[in-house]
Amino acid sequence: MIDAAFFRRWLAAAAAVIDREADQLTELDSPIGDADHGANMRRGFTAARGAIEKEPPETPGDVLVQTGRQLISTVGGASGPLYGTLLRKAGKALGDSAQATPEQLRDALKAGVDGVAQLGGAAPGDKTMLDALVPAVEALSFALDKGAGLTDALAAARIAAQEGALATVPLQARKGRASYLGERSIGHQDPGATSSALLLGVLADTAEESAAGGTG
Repeated sequence: MIDAAFFRRWLAAAAAVIDREADQLTELDSPIGDADHGANMRRGFTAARGAIEKEPPETPGDVLVQTGRQLISTVGGASGPLYGTLLRKAGKALGDSAQATPEQLRDALKAGVDGVAQLGGAAPGDKTMLDALVPAVEALSFALDKGAGLTDALAAARIAAQEGALATVPLQARKGRASYLGERSIGHQDPGATSSALLLGVLADTAEESAAGGTG
């Protein structure tokens, strides 16, 4: 089972990873965006971690909803609304339950990804964060349907997200700031897909550490 403490650990680890990788994310954003993705994500996740630590939510859904709200209010550009929608939709899908099953987590993530697609009007192949998120949720769902546990299912999702982010390099952007560049967007890895893969990787790491420590 997955509880609020699980997601609080995920958020703390996610903020640390985003802080460490912020310069790389900004470097990826420089040729096809506004060169601010790393700084914006760092600011947002640092603020979210601080707010959650100050007043820890008691349910998994509340952790995600409150994190999403913080991202919307502190992350600049399109990333704030998109990541905020992802987490708020996922949190609301989890509801008020004190714990969630792996299947409920899968359904919540799918709801969040669907919200991102609706908000941004994008689809896989458009060179956006969806190129990492959609295959990750599909891999998670496939693994769970085959009887995998949470740790193995999220490990599969992490690999799918990483591969999806790398697969954006040869794509021409069709949505967002990068789409204005046309063919010049080809040859660059999408920063949103990259940060999405980082966050899903941290989610898989959190599950592995929880399993090893006997916590959920």
